[in-house]
Amino acid sequence: MTDATRIAGTGLFTSAPSSLTIRPRTDGGLGFVQAGERIEASLSRLSRIPIHPAFAHIPPRSTNLAGPDGQAPRVLTTEHVLAACAGVGLWCADLELAGPEVPIDAGSARVFAEAIRDIDPSAVEPIRLSEPLTVTDGAARIEASPAAADETPSWSYCLDYGEGSPIPKQSAAWTPGDRDAFINEIAPARTFSLRAEAEAMKAVGLFQAFGPEQLLVIDDDGQPIDNAWRFDNESARHKLLDVIGDLALLGRPVHAHIRAVRSGHTLNHQLAMAIADHITS
Repeated sequence: MTDATRIAGTGLFTSAPSSLTIRPRTDGGLGFVQAGERIEASLSRLSRIPIHPAFAHIPPRSTNLAGPDGQAPRVLTTEHVLAACAGVGLWCADLELAGPEVPIDAGSARVFAEAIRDIDPSAVEPIRLSEPLTVTDGAARIEASPAAADETPSWSYCLDYGEGSPIPKQSAAWTPGDRDAFINEIAPARTFSLRAEAEAMKAVGLFQAFGPEQLLVIDDDGQPIDNAWRFDNESARHKLLDVIGDLALLGRPVHAHIRAVRSGHTLNHQLAMAIADHITS
């Protein structure tokens, strides 16, 4: 068990200063502690209320948790730190948050994964499936297929924004349980926005604390503005990172083959709910 570690920074959507202290436990699952109150990192706490009016009619851009009233989002942008916990196998910890939003750092999970990389994996029984599960939305889909107990599961993401997109079709994959691969190949992949999206968000008051040199903004030619790619397929790796973080709301590893195509947070959450229904039915 490692000592508690603190990460300070700024929230992406709130632009508020924040800090997160990761304190491993021996049991009790993952939970955010905010103002002395523990909010479980679970599907039961998932907030569907937009964190800003600009998101009222578009899919969510982050995974946010509600307080005891089950309504207003209280803990914002949890997916990167939850992905780091799942990626290194930390399934029992208090995530002590000072502020409304998890620090965004450079938009990846690297700072969190590096902070907890020396812990021993939690002894948690994985979720196993007895049948395939699939959720879809038009051309977007995410599916989970059973993996035998002695079979190595695989998780993959295919990004395809169609012809004319500045971001080309690409894919990424990860083997659950491979901590080094997660830390070195998935955790560093950063969130991204197209130039028009970033400009629209700034126009309504979001992303005020950041410029393209801090967070990836992709120009019309497909290249980052005032920045550089960490990987040729960094966008797909980051979308896979989001899948890992969103499915971490199940509270334990999922021993299955996961394949996502064009999915975002909404479909990721729907698959997590389908898996939760499957294991309780």
